[in-house]
Amino acid sequence: MSALVDFQIQELARESGLITPFNADQINPASYDVTLGDEILVENYSYLGKRWQPVNIKEKRFCLQPGEFILAVTAEFVNIPVNIEAEFCLKSSRGREGYQHALAAYIDPGFSGRITLELKNYSRYHQLELIPGMRIGQLRFTKLDTVPKKPYHLTGRYHGDTSVQASKG
Repeated sequence: MSALVDFQIQELARESGLITPFNADQINPASYDVTLGDEILVENYSYLGKRWQPVNIKEKRFCLQPGEFILAVTAEFVNIPVNIEAEFCLKSSRGREGYQHALAAYIDPGFSGRITLELKNYSRYHQLELIPGMRIGQLRFTKLDTVPKKPYHLTGRYHGDTSVQASKG
């Protein structure tokens, strides 16, 4: 297995639709910056059992309070080939501001869709604004030595998702 570098990521994006929309300014030496989409799911306490409240952060400003946990989504749609795996990593600048991403960062070969992010404000005193289009993380891509027998598009519950998704169990 080997990590893909800048020109390989760009080539895959242009030839196979690896990332849509694709912006060459978001390429790093061995990763691609992804941005925050417009919608989030906010944890909601309810006797009705509805755990998540959808919020469009393009229409309504949203600040993540200290200790608060939400689900968000990337603005970018990814189409991971069956011979590639990917990993989401929080931008170091976001980490230094107090954002934290849960450890569900692996993206299987064959996945297509927007990536749901599990974000938390790790700071103790300061709220963090969620702004659509902010660079929230980066994707690292690794080429596999062989193709899996059952890629994600055949087995995955979140394949094809175009919006933020709560757990499907």
